[in-house]
Amino acid sequence: MTNELTGKVAFITGAAHGQGRAAAIALAAEGVHIAAFDIAKALDYPGYSLGNAPELQSLQEACVKAGVQCFTYAGDVRDDNAITSAVNDVQEKLGRVDILFNNAGICAYGIAHEMPEEEWDAMIDINLKGAWLVGRRIIPLMMQQKSGVIINNSSIAGLRGMNRLSHYAASKWGLTGLTKSWAIELAPYNIRAVSIHPTGVNTPMNDGLAALEGATPQEIAERSAGNLLPVPWIEPEDVANAVVFLASDKARYITGSSFVLDAGLLTR
Repeated sequence: MTNELTGKVAFITGAAHGQGRAAAIALAAEGVHIAAFDIAKALDYPGYSLGNAPELQSLQEACVKAGVQCFTYAGDVRDDNAITSAVNDVQEKLGRVDILFNNAGICAYGIAHEMPEEEWDAMIDINLKGAWLVGRRIIPLMMQQKSGVIINNSSIAGLRGMNRLSHYAASKWGLTGLTKSWAIELAPYNIRAVSIHPTGVNTPMNDGLAALEGATPQEIAERSAGNLLPVPWIEPEDVANAVVFLASDKARYITGSSFVLDAGLLTR
């Protein structure tokens, strides 16, 4: 990658660990200033480890070491006040937002007709409504700039149904549709919108989901239909590389697309 991204600003949700952290570090290495937003605390549902304050702090240190500015914000993507406060602070300190990586999300198992309503609501509110809430605060800044890239982290579940993951698939299909609609609405302002669709990723979520099933991540991978390539999952850095590419001018004509990183799973 060239230095074309140097000096730009990225707002990343779910940034403390996993795919969000990898993307922040990869973008920082390209000279992008980072605004890292994460809930930074545990939730009763889905019940596995989420990002925390020490991880946010260490991310900030890693980005600063790379030579860029990094500001961290502890907040829930369901909380419009927290989002608004963070975006206003970024605008004051950095003046713009060029890249939005809507990455915050949860996953959990449950049979569609058996799950409690509150579990359905949490999944939709975090994975889908949260992305919309963040987007509606950042999009006006991008419209003023007449430039920007929105990258929504969907999933292979945003392109197919999945057993015991109906609420997750519904949220990710919704995110795919939101992406395509944003692409249409925002094209006149030179703002692109792309969804990415990874297969399983080697993150704390991957580990946590397996633990809730009383299994290892490897065992869960073996139970599924499996990737076409001989790997059980991909790495967060693989997703981060895609984010860097899609944020760059090399992808300047990619908008409204579903960018798949599935190791061949959907083909199988």
